[in-house]
Amino acid sequence: MNRGSGSGSRGSGNTGHRDVYGPRGGVNLPALRGHNDALVLELLRAAGPAGLGRTELAARTGLTPQAVSKITARLGADGLIAEAGRAASTGGKPRTLLRLVPDARHAVGVHLDRDELLAVRVDLAGRVVAESGGPLDFGAGPEAAVEAVVRAVARVRDPSGPPLLGVGVAAPGPLDHRAGVMGRVTGFPSWKDFPLRGVLEGRLGLPVLLDKDTNAGAAAAAGAWLRATWPDADADADADADAFAVRGADPEGAEVYAGGGARTCVYLHIGTGLGAGLWLGGGVYRGARSAAGEFGHQVLLLDGPRCRCGARGCVEALCLEAVARGDVSEAARIVGEAAANLVALLDVDRVLLGGRVVAAAPDVFVAGVGAVLAARALDPARPVVALAGAGVAEGAAEMALTPLFGRG
Repeated sequence: MNRGSGSGSRGSGNTGHRDVYGPRGGVNLPALRGHNDALVLELLRAAGPAGLGRTELAARTGLTPQAVSKITARLGADGLIAEAGRAASTGGKPRTLLRLVPDARHAVGVHLDRDELLAVRVDLAGRVVAESGGPLDFGAGPEAAVEAVVRAVARVRDPSGPPLLGVGVAAPGPLDHRAGVMGRVTGFPSWKDFPLRGVLEGRLGLPVLLDKDTNAGAAAAAGAWLRATWPDADADADADADAFAVRGADPEGAEVYAGGGARTCVYLHIGTGLGAGLWLGGGVYRGARSAAGEFGHQVLLLDGPRCRCGARGCVEALCLEAVARGDVSEAARIVGEAAANLVALLDVDRVLLGGRVVAAAPDVFVAGVGAVLAARALDPARPVVALAGAGVAEGAAEMALTPLFGRG
């Protein structure tokens, strides 16, 4: 595994972040510096208030102690990190511990649903410090939604508070994540080709990231899961650095997280529609055209009820029909059958559930989906089924933190 390569690093391999390298393979030093800064910040974020020493940071990133000292001095000057006290002495001089300063920067996340809007402001630790929500008529068109987003951001923004890194916006798909342009959202043709990201950047004066609601949900849920399973901050600094790698690349190109191995999960969002966010190999998988995750439109019943996408017997049509007649157990079973197809195809570690329909009957959905997966499992080591640990708006805010922590 290659870690933190380049100037000031113990290794010299490709880190897996191709934007660091120039067209002929040369190192773009400003990009490399930003990448290494992000590695340190991510480790300190995961360590929490207890913090980490420079020795641990060097071991876990593969960077030299001198490089870590330069990085932490730079981050401290920017107000992003601070001292967290001193570690207990083991015979020598007590080590100075460093921690992330959560209130050094904030970010805003917005969830544009078909009938409501939720905006949150989060600190660098991902904690929600302000939120505002209300009804939204997505069918009223893009202009009305833009005004609603601008008002919501103004309500959660603190003009006298920490600087905002940006705004993440999660919306129904399909959409073009890279271009920031909306696609042909099922049932809402007026949104097709609307440049939502560019319009909002012009109105807000801040960087804006646009992604599907399910991808934001996957980022939030997987992030909460990964942070919960991060290794102990007091782990032996002399341990094999491979055990503490942060988002390096394995030989097959899959990103790996601390504690060993690539982590994979699917986030299933059940609300006014059904969709999936795919967290594969350490990051959100969007597909070549940002179209991955159209979970709700896989056909389960040939010649079944008509779905709003035009097909018959889609998971979404069957599930929402069951919810409408009050048969939540049947809705959970239908989702479970579709989830089992996805698990058989992708072989994921976890199935995480979220959305307002799940929130109204969480135990029913966890049990119902889990029962179907157990019945259809081809391998005894079937994935865990659990509730998502965070919401779509929080995931949208996480997207706005991406430039600082180097995640995509």
